[in-house]
Amino acid sequence: MSTSVKVTDTTKSRLEELQAEIRLETGRNVTQQELLERIVTDTYESKEELIESFRDDFEPLSDDEIDQWLSGTVDSGVETTEDEIDDVLYGE
Repeated sequence: MSTSVKVTDTTKSRLEELQAEIRLETGRNVTQQELLERIVTDTYESKEELIESFRDDFEPLSDDEIDQWLSGTVDSGVETTEDEIDDVLYGE
């Protein structure tokens, strides 16, 4: 069973470059399907790096940065309930 996959022109060009390099290095012609199957199989077997590549580049604050941020927090001495906060945020 064969399914088509849409790729960008850049990706198509890279596949063609890889095909050419494989042909030059090994003397073997491979189809783009063979190439994609090999890439997916190899990547699937070590997928942690691929998964990590989709994570945001978020870096959590250090303890010092958290302390510095919290140092600006002031206790007004007035106790506020969750209901009061909800009223301000969402109205009654």
